[in-house]
Amino acid sequence: MVIAMGWQKPDNVAGSSAPAIMVGLFVASAGLLFGYDTGSINGILAMRKFLQDFSTGSFDKAGEENLTPAEISTVVAILSAGTFVGALISAPFGDWVGRRLSMIAATGVFCLGVVLQICAAALPMMIAGRFFAGVGVGAISVLAPLYQSEMAPKWIRGTLVCAYQLSITVGLLAASIVNLLTSQMVTTAAYRIPIGLQFSWAVVLTVGLSILPETPRYLIKKGKKHEAGLALSRLRRLDITHPALAEELAEIEANHEYELALGGTSYRDIFTGSPHLGRRLLTGCLLQMLQQLTGINFIMYYGTTFFKGAGVDDPFVISLVLNVINVVSTLPGLVVVESWGRRKLLTVGAIGMAVCQLTIAIFSTVVKAPMGDASHAAAKVLIAFAALFVFFYASSWGPVAWVVTSEIYPLKVRAKSMSISTASNWLLNFGIAYGTPYMVESGTGYADLGSKVFYVWGAFCIIAAIFVYCMVYETSKISLEQIDEMYERVDVAWKSSNFEPTWSFQALREDNFANPNADAAPSLSHELQPARTGSSTDDSIHTIHTNGASASSDETRTEEDKIIRQMGMSNVDFSY
Repeated sequence: MVIAMGWQKPDNVAGSSAPAIMVGLFVASAGLLFGYDTGSINGILAMRKFLQDFSTGSFDKAGEENLTPAEISTVVAILSAGTFVGALISAPFGDWVGRRLSMIAATGVFCLGVVLQICAAALPMMIAGRFFAGVGVGAISVLAPLYQSEMAPKWIRGTLVCAYQLSITVGLLAASIVNLLTSQMVTTAAYRIPIGLQFSWAVVLTVGLSILPETPRYLIKKGKKHEAGLALSRLRRLDITHPALAEELAEIEANHEYELALGGTSYRDIFTGSPHLGRRLLTGCLLQMLQQLTGINFIMYYGTTFFKGAGVDDPFVISLVLNVINVVSTLPGLVVVESWGRRKLLTVGAIGMAVCQLTIAIFSTVVKAPMGDASHAAAKVLIAFAALFVFFYASSWGPVAWVVTSEIYPLKVRAKSMSISTASNWLLNFGIAYGTPYMVESGTGYADLGSKVFYVWGAFCIIAAIFVYCMVYETSKISLEQIDEMYERVDVAWKSSNFEPTWSFQALREDNFANPNADAAPSLSHELQPARTGSSTDDSIHTIHTNGASASSDETRTEEDKIIRQMGMSNVDFSY
């Protein structure tokens, strides 16, 4: 399957990557929970039965029961408020009980929220249910990419994390289909069925997570080296004593020690620590915020309502078509994220989105078609460029923002940093979800922008392209440990594409992490052949600090190199 889609494991990578790929794809499916929830509320808010049951006395221009813009904003945005809380609390739990168990707990909280929504007969209980569902989704949005990045081989790490965004788009599509099928029902089943179906994948995800291994990097962080070896053995399909597995484990371990030698692991350290933790956190936060400011959630949250007001005959069908485009367009991003790299894909995507957003805004201004009285031609242009915008977003900023934020932080503060950067995503998500009705609707206290709101999104897309050039480092084709070296040696982001790793953290540990730049190994001829020190297998599997200094001596290394050459493994990549 992987080869058929254009990816093939490098010949000099030991073991099998199939188990890690299958685990990564399964964990990526956690994105279905958020995607489906977002898509379902988009359609539910346009269902006549829902508006009748939950109206508090407001009526639309046709005299039918409706929700006020403030109520609509609260129903939609409260999920994002919950995700903000969930993202923040995921870090302490992820570091305390582990990535896997924390995801199981988060899925349980999500299910509690779904129960409350199904049982709701009035807005307060519906809002409470969406808040708890948001807490679960927010925690999973941190823990799923974190789990994926910590267990994936480096040659396909970006693709596996991109699959998380693909699952979000599949969830959005599934919700659109269900909404289309139930929208004409005249009973409460019209909206209770779409809400209740969220249970199905939550149960499957919980069962699957209960049998998956914990990430080796988390186990190293907790000092459980033997368990880390067993987990890595399952993921790489190698014996625990295999030299390649022992070498990878030892490098992870030595890198973690190096990180700890540079400073602590508190929340203060993620802002002030080394190497350049503050810059990395700023990069992650701004990247996630700009992902929201591209305008994608305007389409996904309010697409059905907006197209209805823009004169589109069947807004449910248009919303479904956009979600199909969203799913299909994510696939090119999965294919090229490794070959193009993160920076190029993000830049092309930002420029393409800016062109689409500004075209919609300019055309709407020229024809001067108000939102409720748009011409047929204006509606066609709006739909066409909205579809093209979704293509650029889904193939670039949608998946790659999650990839970058799951890679750029060191192990010692990865969970904390990811939680804050992801929380910034949900904070903007909340602001956009709550504020959009006030931006586009007409009346006292409303901005009445209508289609001109696309000027705002287009401007932020231009800012996003500039931001990528100045701040986002290229992290493809190098291990998570080598990203630390890149941030120490490369001063500016636009030079990071030429970075070649030369450090061995095991060698640095033997030198007590002194002057790494002065003793850097010679530049390597190929990115898949990083410097290695050949520490002994016994030392790698059982302990870091031993009294047997001979394990790290030149003589021992020489003997091990002879053995590896005799085994015909001199060209095997010992780094994932």
